[in-house]
Amino acid sequence: MTINMKLNKRLQSLGQDQNPYRLNGIAGTLSALAFLIAVFGVIFLGETLNTPEWAVIAWLVAWVLISLYALFGLKIANQWEKAVVLRFGRFHGLKGPGMFWIIPIVDGVTEWIDHRVMVSPFSAEKTLTKDTVPVDVDAVLFWVVWDAEKAALEVEDYRSAITWASQTALREVIGSLGLADVLAGRAKMDADLQKVIDERTTPWGVSVQSVEIRDIVIPKDLEDAMSRQAQAERERQARVILGESEMQIADSFAQASKAYANNPTALHLRAMNMLFEGLKEKGALVIVPSSAVDTMNLGGLSGMVALAQNSEEAGKK
Repeated sequence: MTINMKLNKRLQSLGQDQNPYRLNGIAGTLSALAFLIAVFGVIFLGETLNTPEWAVIAWLVAWVLISLYALFGLKIANQWEKAVVLRFGRFHGLKGPGMFWIIPIVDGVTEWIDHRVMVSPFSAEKTLTKDTVPVDVDAVLFWVVWDAEKAALEVEDYRSAITWASQTALREVIGSLGLADVLAGRAKMDADLQKVIDERTTPWGVSVQSVEIRDIVIPKDLEDAMSRQAQAERERQARVILGESEMQIADSFAQASKAYANNPTALHLRAMNMLFEGLKEKGALVIVPSSAVDTMNLGGLSGMVALAQNSEEAGKK
């Protein structure tokens, strides 16, 4: 993770240093035209007009200087950029976006400040929480430069400074929270990080727009223990729900018993209905207590049912 961040920074620096003078096509074209004018002018003045040698040399030197000035003095800043110009080492002003001129040797463009929203990933590895649990946290920082002068003059490398400030703030926030708060309170962590980082980067002309936690990694053993704890909690809740259901069923039976207590006929009808429902299924075996047989005269009823079934079968034959 750290290696990837260092590699990204190295690639960014290489991309910025590939063209330190920021030469552009317009400057190259004007410089080439001036150089051609110098060459053809030397040929024309020396061979056609027989101009004195010192005049030819002066002509050549003048157009070469104009060519070099066009090449190194004409700069173009993109729409999202501001160029920081120093004159004799002192701040002279901000240029851009668009085309502008500087005086070579006297002026120098030391920084090209990007005013777009920038994205910087950062992380904190093996950082202890308030309850001494090591965690790895990955986050993303969205920031923008609102004052190019401060970003260029107040800090040596504002990109690296923002990354290091973000990592330090992330470690501080993690250390002030317990593991449960870190896992459940990502929104609060985002707000706290944004506030802390913004306070540190404001003097550099940088404003933090948002911070987002991407991933939180805890030790494997602790992850397994938390998984077992969550499973046990779910089982406990299932047992509680089952017990509550049994209580509700028991209450329903108690209310039904009160309704049947003073109405034996209704109780007999209900028992006969339950017996009928059980006998409808083919191959069903119904076990009836002897007390129920005597009470509801189920023996005689069963004999009548069997006699009716035998009579029906004989009729079919």
